[in-house]
Amino acid sequence: MNFKELLKIAINASIKGGCAIMEVYASDFSVEYKNDKSPLTFADKNCNDLIECLLLKTGIPIISEEGTEVSFDKRKKWEYSWLVDPLDGTKEFVKRNGEFTVNIALIHNGSPIMGVIYVPVKAELYFAMKDLGSYKISRDAVISDLDDLIEKSIKLPIEYNRENYVIVGSRSHSSVETEELFYEKKKEHGNVDFMAVGSSLKFCMVAEGKADAYARYAPTMEWDTGAGDAICRMAGFQVLQYNTDIPLRYNKKNLLNPWFLVT
Repeated sequence: MNFKELLKIAINASIKGGCAIMEVYASDFSVEYKNDKSPLTFADKNCNDLIECLLLKTGIPIISEEGTEVSFDKRKKWEYSWLVDPLDGTKEFVKRNGEFTVNIALIHNGSPIMGVIYVPVKAELYFAMKDLGSYKISRDAVISDLDDLIEKSIKLPIEYNRENYVIVGSRSHSSVETEELFYEKKKEHGNVDFMAVGSSLKFCMVAEGKADAYARYAPTMEWDTGAGDAICRMAGFQVLQYNTDIPLRYNKKNLLNPWFLVT
């Protein structure tokens, strides 16, 4: 399996998907609501259709937030699978605050081995692959040469020489446990700041070095975390289930994640 070619396909799918999202973002779009009351727009649908069209050519099956649900009896036989959130942060999209992303991950036997996060508003691309590392670059057009892209990208994490300890958390979900972590780290480090950010940008901030920890003590689905998990892991960070040393697992029978901490 040519993983570099798969990474190039995932990167181009995320950028093209991001362009589709921005077309809707610039319009007077309407918002629907799913059964769980979460918002859905044409941007989610258009981006998903475009990404699935490109990824299906690889012959690897896809699990997507907006895709067709596949039974576990079928999924459990998959060695490799794509994990897609075409628009992570739809609430932020609707608010027009720019904090939304396109997430694509490649899962191998329950572990993320490749991740791509594209930030359409800023045209920022984060990508990672096992044995390659994690990278960031400003990018608004599809790529033809992966090696050239890697050469021009910044390897993560970046050394920011901060004096403060930064915990990043959800803009939409807070918890008592997150507050407890804040006070625990304050005792340990003294100068601690908390930043509320939307979507998988929280993973990117840790991988990049702008934050030291991301605590998520609230529900998430596998497609919310797969790409960011890969980017953080390949940058040398851990994505662990709450109060354990066990990494998050993927393509489970139940696609709901346990609580987790990135550090």
